[in-house]
Amino acid sequence: MRILVLGATGRVGSHIVSLALRDEHSVTALVRTQNKLNLNDENLQIVQGNVLKKQDIENVMVNVDIVISALNTDGTNTLTKSMPLILEAMEKQHVKRIISIGTAGILQSRLTPNVLRYQSSESKRKTTFAAEEHHKVYQLLKKSDSDWTIVCPTYLPDGEYTGTYRIEQDFLPDGGGEISVADTAEFAYQQIQSKEYVKSRVGIAY
Repeated sequence: MRILVLGATGRVGSHIVSLALRDEHSVTALVRTQNKLNLNDENLQIVQGNVLKKQDIENVMVNVDIVISALNTDGTNTLTKSMPLILEAMEKQHVKRIISIGTAGILQSRLTPNVLRYQSSESKRKTTFAAEEHHKVYQLLKKSDSDWTIVCPTYLPDGEYTGTYRIEQDFLPDGGGEISVADTAEFAYQQIQSKEYVKSRVGIAY
């Protein structure tokens, strides 16, 4: 499978790249700084570029089967500025499947089910900027023709891979407080072979 990974130098993204290469998939990683991805593999193509530049996105979307976006907010609007460009390039190249890493804040609230967690008293975060950015991406994906899945982890410590965690469509598993980067990456990566959560948000936690 030919996989485009965006956010490949981040904590979750770098794990996903390693998993895909382990299984001998062909991986293209669009990165701003090439030496941040310290991997050497014949199946890995590292392309220097910017997700905010339409031409850069279009260049790496050629001959791709699936897109995995592990982009984060970093206190900027990179997420919401890049997603329209990603979706446009996907449509142009007839790429249907995209798996995105979101946040538990955009899952439905258990306390107030008609709003999202970050909009309710369920969220303990003082700032909602990141959740608002992820919410806008969720809205863009919902309006698109793509086969999207948003993996929504709660607090993300580095941690080891355990393979033992709970998932729930649209909600954070009850009482879930954290999930490791490695387990989040593994679950997101598994979705390339699964249609179970197409056009869905998935909460993940221990």
